[in-house]
Amino acid sequence: MIDRRRILTLAGAVGASTAAAPFVRPSWAQTSGLKVGLLLPYSGTYAPLGEAITRAMELYVQQQGGKIAGRDITFVKVDDESAPPKATELTTKLISGEKVDVLMGTVHSGVAMAMVKIAREDGLPTLVPNAGADAITRAMCAKNVFRTSFGNSQVGNATGLAMVKAGIKKVVTVTWKYAAGEESVVGFKKAFTAGGGEILKDITLPFPDVEFQSILAEIASLKPDAVYSFFAGGGALKFIKDYAGAKLNEKIPLWGPGFLTDGVEKAAGPAGDGVKTVLHYAEGLDNPENRKFTADFVEAYKTRPDVYAVQGWDAMQLLRIGLDAVGGDVKNRPQLFSAMASASFRSPRGPFKLGTSHNPIQNFYLRELRGGVNNYLGVAAEGLADETTGCKLI
Repeated sequence: MIDRRRILTLAGAVGASTAAAPFVRPSWAQTSGLKVGLLLPYSGTYAPLGEAITRAMELYVQQQGGKIAGRDITFVKVDDESAPPKATELTTKLISGEKVDVLMGTVHSGVAMAMVKIAREDGLPTLVPNAGADAITRAMCAKNVFRTSFGNSQVGNATGLAMVKAGIKKVVTVTWKYAAGEESVVGFKKAFTAGGGEILKDITLPFPDVEFQSILAEIASLKPDAVYSFFAGGGALKFIKDYAGAKLNEKIPLWGPGFLTDGVEKAAGPAGDGVKTVLHYAEGLDNPENRKFTADFVEAYKTRPDVYAVQGWDAMQLLRIGLDAVGGDVKNRPQLFSAMASASFRSPRGPFKLGTSHNPIQNFYLRELRGGVNNYLGVAAEGLADETTGCKLI
C-alpha cells in the first residue's frame, strides 16, 4: 500500500544506515520490543471511535507478523475518558511511567491539546489519529507531532464547498460548544459565505449534552435551506434520530462533516436516510487499498471499517515508513521525523501526504447515508490542504 518509489527510497536509506553500523542495529532491533502508547477513549461517547482506531492499528501490526522494522510491537492502552482535566496526568503516565517509545492519541480535541503540549516538550514521536484541533498543526506544530486525520477547519471548509455546489443559500449551524465543533463551523462558514451563502444562526450546546428538543424547534422556526451540524459518536446518533423524529428531515436537509454518520450508520436506521456528509473517506471508494483494507477488516472484526479505522491504519503506515528509514532505531529522531514528514503513500482514502505543518493534504468526498451505508457520490474537494497559520516547526 506504500508507493513503490517510496519503498525503494526507504530501502536505500535503511541499507545505507545498516552498512554504517551493522554490528548495532540488526542485533538490537531483533532483541528489543517497541512500546506504542495509545491514549484513546475506551469508555463514554467516543468509545466506538477509540475502538475502531485501535482495531485498525492492531490489524496492521498483525499483518506485519507482529513486528515493524524488526521490532516487536506492544500497545499500551490508556482510557482518556474524553476528559481534558485528566489528559496531563494520563499522558505523563504513558511517557514517564510506561516509558513508551511512541505516543498515539487521541479523539477529543481538548484532550489532544494537553497531550501535544507535553509531547512537544518531550520530543517523543507522536501521531494523532483523529483529534482535529487546528492548533495541533498550526500554532502548536512540532517536528515530532504528525496527524493522520484532518484539521477541524479543513473538513468544515470542504463541507462548505460542497454545500455551495449543491445550491444551498441559507443555513443554520448546530454543534457542541468545544474546540472541534467551533473550529469546524469556522472552516465551514469561511467557504460557505465566500461562495455567497448566508448563516441564519449559529446554535451551540455544551459537550456532551444531547438534549436537542429546543434546538430543533428553533431550526423549524428559522426555516433554513439546510442545517450544518457537527456531532460524533452517541451524540451524533441521537441528533440524527431526534431530527427525524421532529420530521425536520422531510423539509430541511441535514448536512455535516462525515463524523455525523461514521460509526452510527446502521444504528441510525431509516432516520439517517438522506443525511449528506463530506469526509476524507467513503466506504465506496473504488481503489485497491480500500478494497483490501475493507475485506481484511471485515474478516477480522465482522464489521466494516469507518474513517476512524482508516486514520488508525494510516498512523501505522506512517510510523512504519519512519521506522524503516532508521532501521527500527526510534531514538534516531531527526531521520525518523524527516522520513515521516516526506512520506507519500496510497491509503484506503486515496493519495496521502503531509503538508509542511504535518497535517494531511487529501481528497474530500461527498456521501449520502441510505440503508445504513454512506454511499459515495463524488469528490467534493481534491487535494485540500489546511492552513498553517502560526506554524513554526520546533
